[in-house]
Amino acid sequence: MAEEPDFDAPIAGMSLTAEVGSRPWQNPPKYATVDDAIEYYLDRMSSEDFLDQLTDVMEMGVPITSIANTMQLGNVMEGMHSVDVGMLVLPVLVEMMMLVGDSAGVEYDSGLSKSAPMNDKRTRNTLVAKTARKLQIQLNEKEGKENNDEPMMDKPDMEEEDVEEKTMGLMGRRK
Repeated sequence: MAEEPDFDAPIAGMSLTAEVGSRPWQNPPKYATVDDAIEYYLDRMSSEDFLDQLTDVMEMGVPITSIANTMQLGNVMEGMHSVDVGMLVLPVLVEMMMLVGDSAGVEYDSGLSKSAPMNDKRTRNTLVAKTARKLQIQLNEKEGKENNDEPMMDKPDMEEEDVEEKTMGLMGRRK
């Protein structure tokens, strides 16, 4: 005899959802205006613990814009203020953190300057640059050349004929 299906079981994906209004960002924010949010941040940033932690992070070289953006996004998620109030408060946070850095005598990265040149250490270590170096090494090994660290972007592009001749595989065709 076949078993009858159990219709009292939870719906698939039910554990991945939450009731509307159960998350902090789904409720009205605690601070609805920019002035209220700035006062909240001033009170929070005036503690000695926060100032010590902020100067330590600034000394590590973390850009101030990243710190301020992380702070305001965290408070949006906690329901302290809305996203738009957070975006309007962001320049004030950056200025306040720069003032803290200046008064503490800390050399900091404001994060407001344009992007660094390609030979900057941080830029060289990006995923794109690492991938380009790996591809360059593989190309050098195939061609039997010495391994050099020149980026692939400096090499002239391969001609289309070379690419078509090397095309192999299931969908590769000869003309």
